[in-house]
Amino acid sequence: MTKIKLCGLTGVEEIKIANELQPEFVGFVFAEKSRRKISPTLAAELKKILNPKIFAVGVFVNEKIETVAEISRRGIIDVIQLHGAEDENYISKLRTLTDKKIIRAFQIKSGDDFKLAEKFPSDFVLLDGGAGEGKSFDRTLLKNFRRKFFLAGGLNPENVAGEIAKFKPFAVDVSSGIETNGLKDEKKMCDFVNAVRGENFL
Repeated sequence: MTKIKLCGLTGVEEIKIANELQPEFVGFVFAEKSRRKISPTLAAELKKILNPKIFAVGVFVNEKIETVAEISRRGIIDVIQLHGAEDENYISKLRTLTDKKIIRAFQIKSGDDFKLAEKFPSDFVLLDGGAGEGKSFDRTLLKNFRRKFFLAGGLNPENVAGEIAKFKPFAVDVSSGIETNGLKDEKKMCDFVNAVRGENFL
């Protein structure tokens, strides 16, 4: 079964909905330029009420390694997602400070990006068309990709089942596709999870 990551959660009500839907992952964004950015303090409060079966993913963009490691050590997140220009050296240094699993996100523009993603020394890779704006990418480039991946970019309740059938990702990642006017929409969150799992949770 394809796993689900609901990303960019920012408040208690969204966490309560996630607890009902039980995706495998939720995402807390710490990137400075994101409109979904929350503080580590708020993330810690949200983590306290998050179903312990759900992994909290911290999303960072070119953040100081020590900051990422500190948030990890405090138990605010369970998984690290890097969505900037973090290179292999960054990953190596980060691994000396934390044992958390690492997802490295790649903005796919060409086949060369796939080649880089395929050999990158992170635990998982996330393939996206942008930086959280819901942009898709040329999915035909996926046909020769030989690594477990999170599929992101342009996913919504209407198209996610078809994308899963075609490309069989390890997980699907959604943020803007479950929003209305920039805010998480409970119905869209439910519809997305139902579409992935072929069930009616709520």
